[in-house]
Amino acid sequence: MTSPLIAIVGRSKDTVNYENALRRLSVPYITTLNVEESECATHLLLPGGGDITPAFFGQLNCGSRNIDTELDILQIQAFSSFMVQKKPILGICKGLQLINIHLGGTVTQHIDTAGTHMWDGQDKYHYVYHDGVNRTDFFYQLYGTGVTVNSAHHQAIDRLGRNLVPVCRAGDNVIEGIMHTQLPIIAVQWHPERIMEDGGELLLSHFIGLTPTS
Repeated sequence: MTSPLIAIVGRSKDTVNYENALRRLSVPYITTLNVEESECATHLLLPGGGDITPAFFGQLNCGSRNIDTELDILQIQAFSSFMVQKKPILGICKGLQLINIHLGGTVTQHIDTAGTHMWDGQDKYHYVYHDGVNRTDFFYQLYGTGVTVNSAHHQAIDRLGRNLVPVCRAGDNVIEGIMHTQLPIIAVQWHPERIMEDGGELLLSHFIGLTPTS
């Protein structure tokens, strides 16, 4: 079995927490904006960040912030490449939304309950509950019926993309975790890299243990 190498496709000034989390797990990684360079990795991590360019899901801007279209394009290209190769992919916060959008879904650009989810100088914390169709998904296997997570977002999935299913939701029905029905693609709306001792390490270790679909 090939030793894991994680590609973080993002700007290095914004990926320190992800790098620290992977170093804690003694897992090698590269942080890059070069899609070809990322392809040498076994796993792709799409990190959190600003909001995705609304034109990419057919909308005008009606609440999106801190848009970085160049980064969106590079992350979408990397996601598409890893998906074609059936390699494991983890989306975190913005990464979840990007996966959903690239597979034909949409996001609500500013949710009504943003105050309970949104960064205000620190993470918010709330409970998320299992919402899978059975008990074989990664969320139930790691956390059972529910867990408290950290939150720093004001957008959320509206329409789900192709072959994606929810695995957990917050109390206001916001989808907080998804998985692909056929490929090793998982994503969460919270930030496991910032709560390593409170469930984050479980999720990242699970991701690292995923293997390509044959």
